[in-house]
Amino acid sequence: MRLINIRPGKPVRLSLLLLPFLLLALIYLSYSAKRLEANPNDKLLPSPSQMVEAIDRLAFQPDRRSGDYLFWQDTASSLKRISIGLGISALLALCLGLTTGTLPLFSAPLSPLLAVLSMVPSLALLPILFIVFGLGELSKIVLIVIGITPLIARDLEQRAREIPTELLVKAQTLGANTWTLILRVVLPQLMPRLLISLRLVLGSAWLFLIAAEAIASTDGLGYRIFLGRRYMSMDVILPYVAWITLLAWSMDYGLRQLTRLAFPWYEGAK
Repeated sequence: MRLINIRPGKPVRLSLLLLPFLLLALIYLSYSAKRLEANPNDKLLPSPSQMVEAIDRLAFQPDRRSGDYLFWQDTASSLKRISIGLGISALLALCLGLTTGTLPLFSAPLSPLLAVLSMVPSLALLPILFIVFGLGELSKIVLIVIGITPLIARDLEQRAREIPTELLVKAQTLGANTWTLILRVVLPQLMPRLLISLRLVLGSAWLFLIAAEAIASTDGLGYRIFLGRRYMSMDVILPYVAWITLLAWSMDYGLRQLTRLAFPWYEGAK
C-alpha cells in the first residue's frame, strides 16, 4: 500500500497528535533536571514546580502594591487590545476587499496601494505610532490594524475576483443593481473567507501586540514577559508563552467552529 493512501484511525491520530508534545516535554524535563542537579539556583530551565509556584503567585495571590491579580489582569488587557484590533481590521478589510475586488473603478488605485502596504514591516512603524498616537492603548491597536488589515483585504479581494462572472451577469440580467450585487452575491461569498483570513493572521496579530506591550505598557502579557526578562524569571516567561499559545489556539478554534456553523456550505469550512 502506498504511503499516501494510509489514513490513521482516531486512536492512532490522537497518539500522533500528542507524540511531538510529549517528546518536547520529555526533552525539556531531562535537561531541566540535569541543570538543576548541577546548580539548584539555575534560572534558565526551571522545573514544573517552580513554574507552578510562579503562576500561583501571579494568578491567585494579590499583588502587594496594587492588590490586583496580575496574571488575570494581564490576560484581560491583552485580550481586550487584540479583540478590538481584530474587529477593526476585519471591518476595514471587508470594506476594502469588497471595493477592490468588485468595482474596477476603485480597484485601479486601491489594489496597488494594498499590495505596497502589505509589504511594509509593521514593527518598523512602531516608533512612529508611539510619536503620533502616544504610548497609550491607541498606538497598540493601530499597530495591529496596520499590520494585518492589508493582508486580509488582499485575500478578500482575490476571493471576490474568483466569483464566476456568469453569476454576476445572471444577477444583473434579473435586475440586480450594484448594491444588490455586492450585498446579495459578493458579500455572502466573502464572509466565510473573512473568518478564515482572521485565523491566518492571528499569529501576526499576537506578535504585533506583544511587541507593542513590551516597549510601552504597564500591563499585558507582553509587558510581563519582557519584565521577567530583566530578572531572568524563566519560571514566569515560559508559562506566559504557553498561555499566549493556548489563547491563540482557542481563538483559532473558535473561528473555525464559527465558520463551520455559520457557513457549512463553504468548502473552506470543511
